[in-house]
Amino acid sequence: MEKRARGYLRVTQQDSERIALLNIPRPQAFYCFYTEFNLRGIRVDRFQPGSVTCSFTVPLRLTDRNGYLAVGAIAGLVDVIGATLVYNKDESLNVSSDMSISYLSMAKLNDEMEISGKLLGRKGGYRGTLIIFKKKATGEMIAEGRHSLFCKPTSKI
Repeated sequence: MEKRARGYLRVTQQDSERIALLNIPRPQAFYCFYTEFNLRGIRVDRFQPGSVTCSFTVPLRLTDRNGYLAVGAIAGLVDVIGATLVYNKDESLNVSSDMSISYLSMAKLNDEMEISGKLLGRKGGYRGTLIIFKKKATGEMIAEGRHSLFCKPTSKI
């Protein structure tokens, strides 16, 4: 029985050549459909270390059935913008350890938003961020998100 199994699993030269001809698309590093879906249309107005300000018009794809910006879309933006604020090319991947969002008001379809993010601080591998969503026209606060991330520092050996 073992001989039969080995014969069945044996790869021939013809099999190897067929596999080599396959064109398999490889995903880009860190590609995520949802992140791209959520971030499409966001404009970075100002960026400096520890701070970012963005503009965003509420698109139809991110609204709930009542026509308001979906709370899940806000949570996704808090996650991505918070991770962007703490990104450091010399460290390994950051992992979300806590996220807290206060939903204070609603934004409707086509409302122009201002999203401000700030790095609150860092201690060891722990970082804290604050993300605020406001309506540009009125300054009314829509949501406030606090996002904590942990990154294991890379070894210096």
